Amino acid sequence: MSYVPHVVAWNLTRRCNLECAHCYIAAGPHESATSELGTADCLRIVDELLAVNPAPMIILSGGEPLLRHDLTEIAGYASRQGATVVVGTNGTLLTDERIAGLKGAGVRGVAVSIDSLRPTYHDNFRHGKGSLDDTIAALGRLRAQRLDFIIQTTATKGNRAELERVAQWSAEQGAVAFNCYFLVATGRGAGLSDLAPAEYEAVLADLARWQRQYRGQMMIRAKCAPHFMRHVHSADPDSPILNYATRCPCGTQYCRITPDGKLTPCPYLPEVAGDLRAQNFGEIWRSAPLFRQLREGTLGGKCGRCEYQRLCGGCRARAFALEGDVMAADPSCVYEPSGAAVIEPERDITYGKDFVPALAWSAAARARLDRIPSFVRGVVAKRVEDWALARGVHEITPELLTEIRSAMPVDFSKQRPFFVADS
Repeated sequence: MSYVPHVVAWNLTRRCNLECAHCYIAAGPHESATSELGTADCLRIVDELLAVNPAPMIILSGGEPLLRHDLTEIAGYASRQGATVVVGTNGTLLTDERIAGLKGAGVRGVAVSIDSLRPTYHDNFRHGKGSLDDTIAALGRLRAQRLDFIIQTTATKGNRAELERVAQWSAEQGAVAFNCYFLVATGRGAGLSDLAPAEYEAVLADLARWQRQYRGQMMIRAKCAPHFMRHVHSADPDSPILNYATRCPCGTQYCRITPDGKLTPCPYLPEVAGDLRAQNFGEIWRSAPLFRQLREGTLGGKCGRCEYQRLCGGCRARAFALEGDVMAADPSCVYEPSGAAVIEPERDITYGKDFVPALAWSAAARARLDRIPSFVRGVVAKRVEDWALARGVHEITPELLTEIRSAMPVDFSKQRPFFVADS
């Protein structure tokens, strides 16, 4: 099987104007820029990454990435070379000028973090008085400048009761996605009390219901909780979420770059696969023992016996954080395998799969397709061709793509909502 880094999360800095309780890299106002990769190294790494995948999605995050003076230079270079670039931020520093700068650099979307609509909770959780008001004001600026945004919330005991309202509010604000993150015990998050496994199940069931409810308006996803796929498979078997070909993508389709240039399987799994100051990205991605273990190893415990192992497979970061083994069973899951046969993905077109056209594509239409991030290109192209064939059309042109864009539901009509971030 070919493994491609379709999505790369890049923590550009540990510096931050806030000091969030759950931060996985313990960022904050007292961190310095001393060990950060310089601009030249960042641009070199972009080149090395694009040599492995010419059209990845790169998530520039932190800490607070807006504290990097060269953020727009890095973003602009990567986007001009063919990457889809998005930014993960706490939102408090998103002035009109900064948003315009990001748009000018080719940034396609912004992920902002809102953990509660109650200032007392959000501001305390983020350790920044007034941060909720500042972030909500930034959403208005993003709307005014027509830059797509998603809302990200970390589920905790303190905000469990208002998650439904936060999701609804996100849709009302015009977010293209609502991502609900589940705590991984790393960084400052190691000191927080997590939801109990039974509470995980309840929240995941809610998210599975809401993703169906908001389809066509806003995407809803669970992050760092791949057992969400089991709930979706049971409750909504036609969901586009089930187009995934792999279990937890950490180390197989996804990786993270730390501020000082280490490559890890994901932001929440701090085990280092290699050092980009001394090694080439492609060398680490293809050959690092840790990545090979995640790709070739056998899932342990009940994850290895579960019929949902191909759709889910458990969170590898949580297994490492709590069990010390990247292949161990995910301790957050209460499901007991039934002994049934392993459930295979039913779709013949999956995220990350190479696109083999069935119809003729004009050069201009194919150029537009090639600008779509690699991990969703096959899915989008298949939907485009299905739409065309149903109407007796046998050549894809830019004019047809424009028509399809306005006719398809949000999951497939736009490229920009297909991003995730980790701020």
